[in-house]
Amino acid sequence: MPERPPVTARLIDRARRIRQRRHRAQRRTADAAVTLAGYLRTETIGGIVMLGAAIAALLVANSPAAELYQHVRDARFGPGALHLSLTTGEWASDGLLTLFFVIAGLELKRELVVGELRNPRTAMLPVFGALGGMVAPALLALLVGRGADGIDQAWAIPVATDIAFALAVLAVTARTLPASVRVFLLTLAVVDDLGAILLIAVLFTAHLAVLPLVGAAASIGGYLLLQRLRFRGWPVYLALGVLAWGLLHASGIHATLAGVAIGLATRVRRDPGEPYAPAEHAEHRLQPLSAGLCVPIFAFFAAGVPLTGGALPALLTDQLAWAVVVGLVVGKAVGVFGGSLLAIGVRLARLPDTMHWRDLAAVSVLAGCGFTVSLLIAELAFGVGGEGERLKTAVLVGSVIAALLGTVLLRRRVRARHT
Repeated sequence: MPERPPVTARLIDRARRIRQRRHRAQRRTADAAVTLAGYLRTETIGGIVMLGAAIAALLVANSPAAELYQHVRDARFGPGALHLSLTTGEWASDGLLTLFFVIAGLELKRELVVGELRNPRTAMLPVFGALGGMVAPALLALLVGRGADGIDQAWAIPVATDIAFALAVLAVTARTLPASVRVFLLTLAVVDDLGAILLIAVLFTAHLAVLPLVGAAASIGGYLLLQRLRFRGWPVYLALGVLAWGLLHASGIHATLAGVAIGLATRVRRDPGEPYAPAEHAEHRLQPLSAGLCVPIFAFFAAGVPLTGGALPALLTDQLAWAVVVGLVVGKAVGVFGGSLLAIGVRLARLPDTMHWRDLAAVSVLAGCGFTVSLLIAELAFGVGGEGERLKTAVLVGSVIAALLGTVLLRRRVRARHT
């Protein structure tokens, strides 16, 4: 009979096999994580995850678990001494959503430095479209809601276009349309978000504490200086970003603006020998986290509005709700198309050769998908419950109507191009 290997050899061999199995399992897990992150970097998947979270919120808020949902959303925790004793919903809107605004800041900086906004003539079309898409919804909302209590703040709700929502609809329904259509919508949404961010800063700063504001500016200045010096220690950047966020929150300005400032302070040009610019690397790392976790959690706690009982009849008779819906569905379409037409008419811009007027009209309707930022403005203006719930429902209704109308028009454009 052959000799059995010594006990020590058998133990070593068994340990080796265990390590190999563990390594294979870790590699499969890592591959799955990389694949998932890659999916979340696409607007289609990110938009679908966000919409799934909103639908889940609506289902839970109108189920027997509604009381538990409200209890979790309104639970308060955090260090009160640092002005950070917030509800779960506030942590989602003030904290997690900051990462979404970091991505918006990075995209805006990239467009300004190396993208569409770098060329003034090319940028004028989406910029004028975005400006029209902010002015027209506001004016229409003021007109429809004239005389109603709260219209002095509600007019700002339909001003925003949701990047993820609109691009997801475009990617799902009209993938074969020219790239110029997507570039126009992306640039328009980025400029639109910048305008909405400025509105948040102006309209929803109840008080201003100067010292924390100076500290926040110093933190962002330090971040910018380290970027200029090509410093590579990401823990320091993370600490400066969190510090800027906390100080800005303490100053009375909405803390998500820290995310925009950090994004704009990040370098977007790649140095010789550098594989990626810091902005590109940051966006690559943060986009899956924003799309897969931060925005869906915000949507889950923001979109959970009750639709039972007399909620929908109350919505139909609410003048402010109608102002929001009309602003999103009609105001956005008229404003974006009219602003673009004006830019072309005064010869500040021209329609891309690959883009038809009807493509522009379809995208203008799709820009009425307000969602994330519109929900945030509604919550900041009216809080949780009562009128705030009805206006958030109006945002959902208006965004869905705009998405459906945009889908119909985009599908017609796809069919027309293939006939």
